[in-house]
Amino acid sequence: MHRPGRDDHRSALVVFESGLACTRSYWAAVQREFDDYAPTVVYDRSGLGRSAPDSAPRGLRRLADDLVDLLDHLTERFAAPRFVLVGHSWGGPIVRVAAADRPDRVAGTVLVDPTDEFCEDLFTAASRRAARTGQRLSAALARIGVLRLAYRDTLTALPADARADFRAEGFTAAAMRTRAAELACHTTDLEQLRDAGPDRPDLAVTIVSADSPSAGISARSRAAINAAHQRRAARPHARHVVAEHCGHMVPTQRPGLVAAEIVRILDEYGPEGRTTG
Repeated sequence: MHRPGRDDHRSALVVFESGLACTRSYWAAVQREFDDYAPTVVYDRSGLGRSAPDSAPRGLRRLADDLVDLLDHLTERFAAPRFVLVGHSWGGPIVRVAAADRPDRVAGTVLVDPTDEFCEDLFTAASRRAARTGQRLSAALARIGVLRLAYRDTLTALPADARADFRAEGFTAAAMRTRAAELACHTTDLEQLRDAGPDRPDLAVTIVSADSPSAGISARSRAAINAAHQRRAARPHARHVVAEHCGHMVPTQRPGLVAAEIVRILDEYGPEGRTTG
């Protein structure tokens, strides 16, 4: 879905990428912060929301290809001068891979509480068991139609139309099958990132970390995740921001903070600011 903002020709086009099993509707609260500022696009990658399923393995490279295809389409449709890519959770690595594929088109990225291969906790047996258990539970709740009840706070934070769409499309058995397909490649994808990350040293990036435990993320894990985020931000053109009193669902809990970091990159690195490279 495209929202034009105040002037489609003023700013870079902001494109949002969701985490596991999340549809385009998850970004509604952040996206609407830009109605008087910059053009934005949200979309459903294959197997989620209103997009067709994909029978092939859903590894990180294939997920990034969905996003790259979208960027190429948007370049033709809107003659977009540059993009700012925004990814939450598993959307963070997707954005990083896509940005490396289109270095001449991406002005910067905002990674919102992203999955990070620097976090050693992600490679433990306990972490893998927890992911499998969470997937089985989510799939079972989706089959009986009550998974949405576990995300009441997230839904409440969304505008009414996005809430209705997310409730209808985001908690289905089909969405959980897509989630399982993406999780099946998760550890291998993280290992490949750790061995040869795609990141461009000249690219502007902001990493936004939550600061509080949440479902599936203990206080110990939160500390490890944020330490990884700090490590990633320790380079030129990078910035680390902590969303205070906030759990993993930062885009719904702190949409204004996420929007402010996107605006900072738009102003500094977009068409009207200085460029990278």
